[in-house]
Amino acid sequence: MNRSTWLKLAPYLFTLGFFAIWEIACRVFAISGFILPPPSAIWAALVQYQKPLYTNAFHTLWMTSLGFGLSIVFGLALGLLVGSSKLIYAGLNPLLVGFNSIPKVAVVPILVIWFGVGWLPPVLTAFVISFFPIVVNVATGLATIEPETEDVLKALGASRLDIMTKVGIPRSLPYLFGALKVSITLAYVGSVIGEQNASNLGLGNLITRASADFNVPLIFAALLVLAVLGVFLVAIVDIVENRMTGWAKRSQMGNA
Repeated sequence: MNRSTWLKLAPYLFTLGFFAIWEIACRVFAISGFILPPPSAIWAALVQYQKPLYTNAFHTLWMTSLGFGLSIVFGLALGLLVGSSKLIYAGLNPLLVGFNSIPKVAVVPILVIWFGVGWLPPVLTAFVISFFPIVVNVATGLATIEPETEDVLKALGASRLDIMTKVGIPRSLPYLFGALKVSITLAYVGSVIGEQNASNLGLGNLITRASADFNVPLIFAALLVLAVLGVFLVAIVDIVENRMTGWAKRSQMGNA
């Protein structure tokens, strides 16, 4: 097989190898299933609890998608605003850094007080935890336009709006998609944290109930489902990125 074929097969081979080593290690070292269940036990839990796993996974996916969608809308809007003005960038930067420094777990009790137990706290937790990377990356992409480029465009009669829409926004797209890959995983973390503390549904709540019952294989099965969903959503972002910013990758290859 040629190199390109091996590159395509590598993710599957490495994943199978990881689970094979895990299974062998559990059997050779007689690790208790209460401490670390082998993949075979996790697979059995996936089959046994497939209905609640499916139902709660769909709920978590929905909560994550809503929170992630909000972070894209508001993060993109604020990022464009911050990146369009050096004054706004300088003024809001301390506030954004301070907001991002707050542990998001500490926000969940406040959301419960405000909105009660239900679907809203997981969505808002996913939003606040995934919002910051989008704002920073979009603002950075806009704020780092070369002064020479701006001077040339202004000399050609381009307005500030023209520079933003025709150069700034396209230039910030690679930054945006880099942030989206980080934000989608953070959104999952946020929704699961919210479900563990303020919801009666979702994989986060299922993990909490399984922990109370000391059902370790079910906990790992839920974690595995979360991992698969995360890979799936990141893959979707990759596909959209390749369609929208393929020019950037081709440019990098041409300069290499």
